[in-house]
Amino acid sequence: MGRISRRGFTVAAAGAMSVMLATGEARARNLAADTGDGEARRKREFRGMWTATVVNIDWPSRPGLEPEAQRAELLALFEVAVARRLNAVILQIRPTADAFWPSPYEPWSEYLTGTQGKHPGWDPLAFAVREAHRRRLELHGWFNPYRVANHTDPARLVATHPARQHPDWVLPYGGKLYYNPGLPEVRRFVQDAILDAVTRYDLDGVHFDDYFYPYPVTGQTFDDTAAFERYGRDFPDRAAWRRDNIDRLVHEMGVRIKRRKRHVKFGVSPFAIWRNRATDPLGSDTRAGVQTYDDLYADTRRWVTEEWIDYIVPQIYWHIGFAAADYAKLVPWWAETVRGTDVHLYIGEALYKAGAAGQPAPWQDPAELSRHVDLGRGHPEVRGNVYFSTKQVVADPIGAMARVVADHYPDRARPPRGT
Repeated sequence: MGRISRRGFTVAAAGAMSVMLATGEARARNLAADTGDGEARRKREFRGMWTATVVNIDWPSRPGLEPEAQRAELLALFEVAVARRLNAVILQIRPTADAFWPSPYEPWSEYLTGTQGKHPGWDPLAFAVREAHRRRLELHGWFNPYRVANHTDPARLVATHPARQHPDWVLPYGGKLYYNPGLPEVRRFVQDAILDAVTRYDLDGVHFDDYFYPYPVTGQTFDDTAAFERYGRDFPDRAAWRRDNIDRLVHEMGVRIKRRKRHVKFGVSPFAIWRNRATDPLGSDTRAGVQTYDDLYADTRRWVTEEWIDYIVPQIYWHIGFAAADYAKLVPWWAETVRGTDVHLYIGEALYKAGAAGQPAPWQDPAELSRHVDLGRGHPEVRGNVYFSTKQVVADPIGAMARVVADHYPDRARPPRGT
């Protein structure tokens, strides 16, 4: 059998999936007839997929492809999103203090050409926005705020990189380089770099992932002592100061986005554990080893209750019944957290675990993710789901995504109205 191209595989997969879903669609339509108002609400539902570009996880398939090939790959991914009856793509366009558009602030991403700062010969973001909208897909720009490089050597960055021009902005930690969140000039620069894309392109949303202060690495210290001594004197401890730094980033980002374009939504997809209940009575009934409030200095609950963001997508990447962090306990906790606010709640789903080697039995069951959507629909605060990542939306090795579509997405739906 001849080797099939990535483009050919994707189109073939999309066509085959249409046949696979036929019986499921009929079943879902029958269900819709029985559920009345509940299904009517689902005419507006966020159905998204994360498309990661860092280290070429999802797109482009490798650095250095010709522009025509990069465009063809992206269009194929968009077509699969349409076939899966999704309505939003969260595209990573600033993975490592770089850009997938001609930014005056930061260099072209190495994940396009293989060489940081090298012009790829086209404008990927302009193309992505235009082609997504042609397919009635929202396009949310996904920005990682502080990660500079997946190594610790500034000399490997292009000579014009801001991190080389301002070496005092950068700290090494855990084998990576980060901008220091404790510096006001860094916070302003990060916001300015993001707002350039907001101003120049018709983005539907600005999306932050779960990386703020870096995840803890045993035996290593994120050495921001100099910044703390300069700016942290009014805080009871370094942790409170760090949280304030991230609070300022999020709050100011939201305000500045709305000043530029009121309709552009601002969302965050944090690690799903704000705090364990054993740590804080307001926390979730979990026993997670990482808590965003304490370890990443990200007070995600506050961002919701203060309505600094338009939507939140907690990454509830565990199965129903998982002892330390049960999906069935976390969804109600987040539903209660957003209740009474104007913040939309979408649930981040670990599609990448479905059928993966080494994952426990629930993830080997193609119905596990469908049960997740069922559970969420029992909470009116849950307005949709986002799947990580696009590679698995396409390949769907055990049919978990096809099962979700067959059971729950009989037709395409429009995203929820903006807040």
